[in-house]
Amino acid sequence: MTNTIQILSIEKTGKESSLQKEYNNKSIKIIDGYFFSTNLDDQKFTKISKLISNDVSQTILTKKNVNKVLSSYSNFNWVVEIKFLPGVTDNIATTVKEIIKDNLKSSFKSFELGSTKIILIKGRKEDITNISKNEANPLIQTIKIYPFKKYLNNFKKNQFKIEKVKLPKKKYSKKEINLNISDHQLSLIGKLGIEENDKSRRGTLGLDLESLKAIRNYFSTIKRKPTDVEIETLAQTWSEHCKHKIFSAKIDDIHEGIFKKYIKGATEKIIQLRKDNFCVSLFTDNAGGIEFNKDWIICHKVETHNTPSALDPFGGAITGIVGVNRDCLGFGKGAKPIANTYAYYLADPNKKYQLYRQKNKDPMLPANFIAKGIISGVRVGGNCSGIPTPQGNVYFDDRFAGKPLVFCGTVGIIPKKIKGKLSHKKKANPGDIILMAGGRVGKDGIHGATFSSEELDPNSPVSAVQIGDPITQKKMSDVIIRELRDENLYSSITDNGAGGLSSSIGEMAKESGGFIVNLEKVPLKYNGLYPWEIWVSESQERMTLAVPPANAEKVIKRFNARGVEATIIGKFIKKEKAIVKYNKTEILNLDMEFLHEGYPKLNLKTSFPKIKKEKKKIIKKSILIDKLHKLLSSSNIVSKEFIATQYDHEVQGTSIIKPLQGEGRVFGNATAIKPIFDDEKSIALSQAAYPQYAETNPYDMAGCSIDTAYKNLIVSGANSKKNCNS
Repeated sequence: MTNTIQILSIEKTGKESSLQKEYNNKSIKIIDGYFFSTNLDDQKFTKISKLISNDVSQTILTKKNVNKVLSSYSNFNWVVEIKFLPGVTDNIATTVKEIIKDNLKSSFKSFELGSTKIILIKGRKEDITNISKNEANPLIQTIKIYPFKKYLNNFKKNQFKIEKVKLPKKKYSKKEINLNISDHQLSLIGKLGIEENDKSRRGTLGLDLESLKAIRNYFSTIKRKPTDVEIETLAQTWSEHCKHKIFSAKIDDIHEGIFKKYIKGATEKIIQLRKDNFCVSLFTDNAGGIEFNKDWIICHKVETHNTPSALDPFGGAITGIVGVNRDCLGFGKGAKPIANTYAYYLADPNKKYQLYRQKNKDPMLPANFIAKGIISGVRVGGNCSGIPTPQGNVYFDDRFAGKPLVFCGTVGIIPKKIKGKLSHKKKANPGDIILMAGGRVGKDGIHGATFSSEELDPNSPVSAVQIGDPITQKKMSDVIIRELRDENLYSSITDNGAGGLSSSIGEMAKESGGFIVNLEKVPLKYNGLYPWEIWVSESQERMTLAVPPANAEKVIKRFNARGVEATIIGKFIKKEKAIVKYNKTEILNLDMEFLHEGYPKLNLKTSFPKIKKEKKKIIKKSILIDKLHKLLSSSNIVSKEFIATQYDHEVQGTSIIKPLQGEGRVFGNATAIKPIFDDEKSIALSQAAYPQYAETNPYDMAGCSIDTAYKNLIVSGANSKKNCNS
């Protein structure tokens, strides 16, 4: 009997080769391990091992052969064991579990498992510790370093463990918060979060003093104290991430704000000059939509995931890309994602930066770890979702050592009409049920919207990091696009992104009037979550649908048939009230108007930044060849082929102009896809940025970026009158 399956590659893998080269150590071997919550008898061990390994290239370690097999490689003396912390999404384990369930349905029903990476290595412990720091992130993973002999002992005595989430029993469902306190105490709530009974704080709400006073005044008017759920809901709804309060604020003499005047206003002027129907849906949905041809609409969404990627590069990036996939899926009645785009602005991965989130404490992740994680996150998110990633850009600069910039984009396509009705129009109607489809809810992603609206600091919450599951999302996406949308089985749809259910239901309810949610019906990853955690969690791969009651059973059956969970958790109502209940106890009751528009409007003033005058430098004579060598050694001149070749751009069979172009396989500035098989019309994609220009002239920086992206499209052959540039 054993509770672990561990797989070793016979030949040197690419990862092993990379580690050996990077650390100048030929004695490194990696084991892929799986820890089970129950013991496996010999029959189950053999069957499962064959399902998840390759007989030709891999060896299964057993108690009988482990000594002999490992001794043939090297005289290892240390082991680094890396696995996810309890509750962190483990996509490898999820996939393996599905494989086992599909093949051993009758004999293996209830079990849990977790994946692990075991690095066998020969060297000094100090060196091993440094290696482990570059191969794992303590924010989401456990790192154990112990002698090789102990590893062998653990293997033979069956002492590997899977750790589960263990939360204390809930002590309350409804918690009232006293806001009649001093300004200092109010500010602490905004910055550090609501105080629990043990004096700990939940994590930043991102609420300034004026916002907290506005909340206090509202509840004084209705003569009661706010609940914790109400404050948490208002915090995420009013966050900069969700409301873009700075863009919409009065600034100098621009009363309507820079968004309405310069972004929305300028776009509307251009639309009026065009005098056509090219722009279909702008500023009102999860993505912007333009006309592709007489039958189809193209939508596009780009989003940043900077702060999450600084904390957990892989998780931040994969969540960014699958998030914009869902934004297209939530455009109108649901657009099929057909292309991903990316742009990374990173510190030089070859440099070591001594940076901390507080003085001499809490060091930032190494630049090379951040770069690898971000590139890998978008790769896994796109490739595992079956969405091509043809277009991207990478730029390295020391300015991004403190925080990387990570832009993720998705292009989607949708028929102009579905069942004779315009597809970009949607409306949750009073009486429609609220259906949550996709992944379950956990603590991952809590306060994601609020903390990403602030600067990165030592108090950035661990729970704000989440990891997307692209395979679960792919299944959900296919059900929506292929089996539900074209039958018009739902009234409206949106994604569960920043703010989770609180955000998606709150936004959709503006279409109907209001909503009532029964929070105890939400499927959970594990027990022990408080109602406020369920409500604002940003656990990934979830969509919210408004479904007419007559279609509810059919929609749920379609989801379940494809292995996607779908649950009725409430209904939309005509009354303009936001109501949430937990086991019949009312824990939230707000006016919709206050929920969405009650935040204090900002009144901003601008001032010119002080620009240091640099002294004229005396130009020293130098050898031209030395300057050329220095220029060519720049990280920004090297080939980006190492990124482009990781990203599948041929899936879906739409690639026309590839990311690597010409005999020299040059990383192109523009690419093109042909999304409709029987239509020769294509979509050209390009992008540009000049981050180094931002410090001296942001206006010209933006202008240069648009100008360059536009020129990239023109030289690729795009029609200048109808283009879609990212």
